[in-house]
Amino acid sequence: MSGEHASVRIIDAYVRGGGELAADETWALEAHLEACHGCRERLSAAVTAQQPAVTELVDTVWSGLEPRLAATAPRPRRRRWPVELRAWLTPAMVPWLLMAAGVTLLALLLDLSGARFGEASPVLLLSPVLPVLGVAAAWSRGLDPGYELTASTPRAGLHLVLRRTASVLAVLVPVLLLAGWATGVMVAHWLLPCLAFTTTTLALGGLIGVTRAAVALVAVWAAVIAAPALAVGRESFALRTDGLPVWALIAVLGTGVVIARRGAYSVLGAHR
Repeated sequence: MSGEHASVRIIDAYVRGGGELAADETWALEAHLEACHGCRERLSAAVTAQQPAVTELVDTVWSGLEPRLAATAPRPRRRRWPVELRAWLTPAMVPWLLMAAGVTLLALLLDLSGARFGEASPVLLLSPVLPVLGVAAAWSRGLDPGYELTASTPRAGLHLVLRRTASVLAVLVPVLLLAGWATGVMVAHWLLPCLAFTTTTLALGGLIGVTRAAVALVAVWAAVIAAPALAVGRESFALRTDGLPVWALIAVLGTGVVIARRGAYSVLGAHR
């Protein structure tokens, strides 16, 4: 790349193919072409000049499609997902985020209604795992119809995973903050476990898939921590003040694993 545009050498090498460009140069060029109309025109001109067979094939296909497209009745214009949100959210995430926010509010109502859970707070028991469900929906092969296209784009990988995870936290953390304030739960008691579970989900997601990691962690939390605490009506040992440094350490370790294995999120296996 030279200045703000791709150089002639890089564009010509990209058109010729054959592995002339390094992987990072190819990634940088494709990412730049997404936003630069001028470089796309230069690429088109280079393809026309250097690969006439490709240009002829495209023209042939287009000449066959054009009459059919002209005869097809236009569909009613659908409301499109805003461009600014596509890099952060997918439409499939919205129902899951609304469900997680609704579950938080339900837990808050149970907590404030004086339901008999003893020392166990439903808000505190649910808050660590609720964002995990949103993260799973954000990077799920089964929920995203365009998962293959997403994983093959230049901006796929850790960059996209972190954006979608940040969007989940941006929606749920204020809801949890409100619930914690209403019930008198200290922020650190739910925020550190929440971050620890989120980073651990992403760390395990690079190995077994984000959705599988989320399901496994939620199941372990429900069986080992939440269910016993609700059954005996006592605050779980995992959510006491002396356990907060452990949650902070888990969050840091999870973040380190995610960064160290950042290449794992650009393959389709991460969508499992």
